[in-house]
This record gives sequence, C-alpha cells and structure tokens, in this order.
Amino acid sequence: MTIEISFTDELTNTRYAPLAVLSAHYQQNRALQPLEEVAIPMKVRDFRAADKLTQVLLSILAGCTTLSEVNQKLRMENMLASVWEWPRFADQSSLSRTLDLLTQTNLVQLRQSTAAICEPHSQVRRHDWRGYLWLDFDLTGLPCSPKAEESQKGYFADKKTAVVGS
Repeated sequence: MTIEISFTDELTNTRYAPLAVLSAHYQQNRALQPLEEVAIPMKVRDFRAADKLTQVLLSILAGCTTLSEVNQKLRMENMLASVWEWPRFADQSSLSRTLDLLTQTNLVQLRQSTAAICEPHSQVRRHDWRGYLWLDFDLTGLPCSPKAEESQKGYFADKKTAVVGS
C-alpha cells in the first residue's frame, strides 16, 4: 500500500490528514491487531469491539479529552473513517457503552494488547542499561542553575528565559 497525500477538487475531505496517514500506516503494518484479542462480551451491530477500541484511540489522537467530544470532532469525518473501511465513526454513547462492558479479564487483555502495541517502539527497552537513563519530568519552565547536573536550556512557548551565568 502506498500512502499518498494530495489535493482534490472536493469541497472538504478531512481535517485530520496526518491522522489518516497514521491510520493507513497502522493498517499496513497491522499495528493495532493486538486489540482483536480483547474479547468484550457485546452484541455486534455496526462495529466490532476492536473497531470501537480503535476509535477510542483515534479520538485520543485527534485531541478529544473526553469521549463526549467524539460527536463534535470525529462523527462527521467520513473520509477518515473510510481509511479504516468504516462507513462512519461510532457515536460517543456507543463507545462509552462498550467501555462500560469491560470486565476485569478484558482490562487485563487490553493492558496486554497495548503493551504488545507499544513495546516494539519503546526506546527504553533498547536502552543500554550499563549507563544511566535520564528522565526529566520538570515541565515548569523555571530557569535552572548552569551548575545543575546535565542542565540544558530548553524551549517553552511564550516564555522568554534568560540563560543564567552565560
């Protein structure tokens, strides 16, 4: 499958073109195939359980902070849905009901599935553990001393921080 982005004569396509390309990449590499292992006991009408779990993931990637935003952001995105060979995206209430059906066993399956999806891309798993792994979780944007171990000047949007001691 060749992924191609181009202009069309149609009035609208999708405002999530990067997500459409990422979706095509996921499909080509069957990256989300482990979600098929989550056996949610539900009646299948328009979407399988794995389809709905995929749609929840896509809603996160599209910037939805809650499932209630799915109807406003993704519901009308038929072109993006067609990348996954769906006629449309599921309603947010349908996605919520599916998540409500998750049992403890399903949660274990979901945890294993997401681990199987993430592990091949994990840089931590490929880290040379003979040395240190530096993690910096300080997102405050406060300037640090030039004498701080491994300190570097960073970038914070709309903040001008002077380099101390330079």
